[in-house]
Amino acid sequence: MTTEVIQPHNTKAAATWNSGGRHYDGVSATIADSIEHCVIRLAPRAGERVLDVATGTGWTARRVAARGASVVGLDLGADLIEAAKALAAEARLTIDFRVGDAEKLPLDDGSFDAVISTCGVMFVSRPEAAAAELARVCRKGGRLGLTTWTPDGTIAGFFKVMRQYMPAPPTPAPPSPFEWGNPDRVRQLLGSAFDLRFEKGTTVLREPNGEAVWELFVAGYGPTRSLAASLDPAKRDMLKRDFIAYHDGFRNDLGVAMPRDYLVTVGVRK
Repeated sequence: MTTEVIQPHNTKAAATWNSGGRHYDGVSATIADSIEHCVIRLAPRAGERVLDVATGTGWTARRVAARGASVVGLDLGADLIEAAKALAAEARLTIDFRVGDAEKLPLDDGSFDAVISTCGVMFVSRPEAAAAELARVCRKGGRLGLTTWTPDGTIAGFFKVMRQYMPAPPTPAPPSPFEWGNPDRVRQLLGSAFDLRFEKGTTVLREPNGEAVWELFVAGYGPTRSLAASLDPAKRDMLKRDFIAYHDGFRNDLGVAMPRDYLVTVGVRK
């Protein structure tokens, strides 16, 4: 199923994000307030048809469905989708979860009243293709809601820590996902199709210490889990050391409190 709907150039990304499985929901829990921020600004209504792109384990989809909307949640990872189905069933919510590629959505033109993606679509390999797809499936007058990490924030810093242990990127280097946190870049990608407005926010990661953050992310966050699994034991220990040290840089008397700045984008389809 996955190989039929995921484009070949995205199969590695699918495996990376999929690796966290159900544990990814624990990572989503740490950004629940930023997700709710986007849902509030999108303001989905009962009876509307809403698409959640890069749904992961479906946290955003569940929040939208709880408002009475009819939700389709789509993600590259088959295991993430299975976890999303189970979690929705446990919450007694009916959501249509599917494996799919944000750069080539298996959905009809103009078939949704609203489209949302929270820290998801920003990680696509071909931003222009994904942006065109978001616009294509949203009806005229429909709405778009995005939450994206800012280019100069602590999440970008966290990825810099991991990048030291990753293979050198190809030439030319792929686009940075953090470009989606720059309003000018979002306007380039989506401004021709949507009337856009922006609002900034900050969510705080609160854990007892850096080691607790490591355990959470190495279990459930695909990029961290996959990277750790790819390293020999010595390099893995070095990654763990640097990861913990980075997050312990945000410790106070009570534990880690790392502010993570994000951008909320809301658009209306022209």
